[in-house]
Order: sequence, then structure tokens, then C-alpha cells
Amino acid sequence: MLKGYSIIDADSHVIEPHNMWIKYLKPEFKKFAPSPDMKIKGEPITETISQQLEKEGNRQMMEAHPHAYLNHYNAESHVQAMVQMGVDIAFLYPTTGLCLFAIDTLPPEVMGAFTYAYNTWLYEEFCSYDPSHLKGVAAMNLHDPQEMVKELHRIVNFGWKAVFLRPNPVKGRILSDSAYEPFWTACEELDIAVGIHEGSHSRLPTTGADRFNSHFALHACSHPMEHMMALLALIEGGVLERHPKLRVGFLESGCGWLPYWLWRLDEEYKNLYWEIKDMVKLQPSEYFRRQCYLAIDPSEPYLTQVFDYIGSDNLIFGSDYPHIDHQPDIVDRLVGLEKDLSKETLKKIVWDNPTRFYSL
Repeated sequence: MLKGYSIIDADSHVIEPHNMWIKYLKPEFKKFAPSPDMKIKGEPITETISQQLEKEGNRQMMEAHPHAYLNHYNAESHVQAMVQMGVDIAFLYPTTGLCLFAIDTLPPEVMGAFTYAYNTWLYEEFCSYDPSHLKGVAAMNLHDPQEMVKELHRIVNFGWKAVFLRPNPVKGRILSDSAYEPFWTACEELDIAVGIHEGSHSRLPTTGADRFNSHFALHACSHPMEHMMALLALIEGGVLERHPKLRVGFLESGCGWLPYWLWRLDEEYKNLYWEIKDMVKLQPSEYFRRQCYLAIDPSEPYLTQVFDYIGSDNLIFGSDYPHIDHQPDIVDRLVGLEKDLSKETLKKIVWDNPTRFYSL
């Protein structure tokens, strides 16, 4: 709690220990375990990341939370960092896994082994340290749509209520591909929230990767633009129409893109509704207001205009702890927004809306 507000961090991250993969991968897949230098059988799990970026990223992460850094971001240090920031509950997304689960060329069964190992470790070791404060968000194997439903039922038995997906095409399939329909059906039936989370430098088709190499450019492009297209896929492909109780959240891309994108899609719909009327029966913005959520950044200068456009019921908050672009005072700055927003609105962002999204 911070300054009278109970706070849910809708997008926090674990840093997976390297030995976790050896411990939790099934025997026949241990040969695929990533090495400490982030390679699988000598091949990097990411596209090129400069040594300068690695060095600067480590420096910034160490300065932001030195105790957690020195303790290799274990569960105890994670909870301690939450207390320091004023966070009551954190929903946990991967770090290595964001890239590892995104190698398009690896066989689906290998990806299934990775997601199974990650989810098992997150449940048995990390979240079990303090399950009332640490909430797991399960990885799904987009490389094998049939496997997704099976793993979904396994993590429901953990008591988990959320999964995450990458927004990028996987094996040539976008999120509205018919192969994923059983997964969307199961998420709706089981009341599972779906967090969409992008990651730069991955070995998936990614906006900007065909033009840029710097982290500056790739990170600026990939997060908002892949989310824009993922939202479009869910609307244009009829996923949100067929599954009106499905809840989808878009994380770590800010909220400034949303008013423009919803306006643009609504304008296109007015002119071209006849082309997609069998799949899209409402204005695109209506689908978003009905069942989507978006994480804000307190430094965005146009927040009040976004609230004027979309309202306050669809916005949540994620700290991105402990990544390079995380700021240790981000929760304090978020609470400081009460000078511009009403206390009722701020309470919605930090507690009411994420409670509804994650079905706490």
C-alpha cells in the first residue's frame, strides 16, 4: 500500500535462473536448455543484442534495485522490492521466456517443454514463496495450438487465472487464426485473463525488425505497433465477437496509441463494414470498451485526454520491474497523478480495474 492506495502491479517480471531449465525440463528436452550466455546448442535465442546494451542494462537494473540484483532476483528479493515500491500484489511475466518462447524455428514440442518447465518452476518455487502477493501468469505454447488447451487446464489447477501471449505471428499464424479457436473458447469458459506482452529482439516476425537494429528503434516500434495489430487481429478476425466474456490486456506499450487506433478502426469500419460484417458486428471501439484493458505509464503527458476518450474502466498499471526501462519510483509517480485525476479514478487504475481483469 502507498499513501492510502492498495496497488496491483499488472505487469511485473521474474528473472529466470539459468539452472531452472535443466531442473524442470523433461529428460528428453534437457539438451535444449539455454546456456548462461543465452544460447541453445550454440545459437542465440535472440536477434543480435549489443554488448553496450547488455552492459548498460545490467548497470541500470543494479542501480534501481541493488539488493534484488545481488540476490539474482529471487522471490524473497522480489517481495522486498514490492514492499519498497508500495505494491500489494504483482502478476508475474517472464524475462528470458519472452524471447525463448518466441523462436519461430524450433519444433512445437520443444516449445511445449519450455512452457511446461517455466510454468512448473514459477508455481512450485517462485510463487510458492508468497502466493498471496506473487501471482503467476502462465506461458502458452503458441507453436502448438492443441497443446495450449491442455496446459491451460493444468495451470487452472494451480489456482492461476491468467496467461500471456506474444502479439507476433507464430508459425505464420496471427492471433485470430482458426487453430487458436479452442484456446479462446477455453479461456472464456474458464474465466482466464489473457495478457498480451511483446518483447524486442525476438526471433519472430516483428514490426521494425526489417528496418532497424538499435534497441532504441526496435523497442519504440515493437511494443505499441505489435499491440495495435494484435488488437486488430482479435477484432477483425471475430475473436472478440465470438467470445464476449473474454478479457484481453495489452501491457508495456503505454496508452497513447489507443485513441488514434480506435478512431482509425472506427472510421474504417464506417466505410468498409460490409467487408467484415459477418465477423465484426460492433464498432471496433465498442469491443475494446467491453472487454479489453491497457496498461498506462504515469509519465505519459496526455493521460487526461485518454481518459476523456476511453473512460477510466479499461486502464491498469504495470511497473515492468525490474527491466531496463523500469524506474524504482514509478509507483510513487503513479500515485502522484491524483493531483490530475480524481482519487476514484486512480483507485480504479491501481486496484479496481486489475482486480476485474485478473478476476481476483
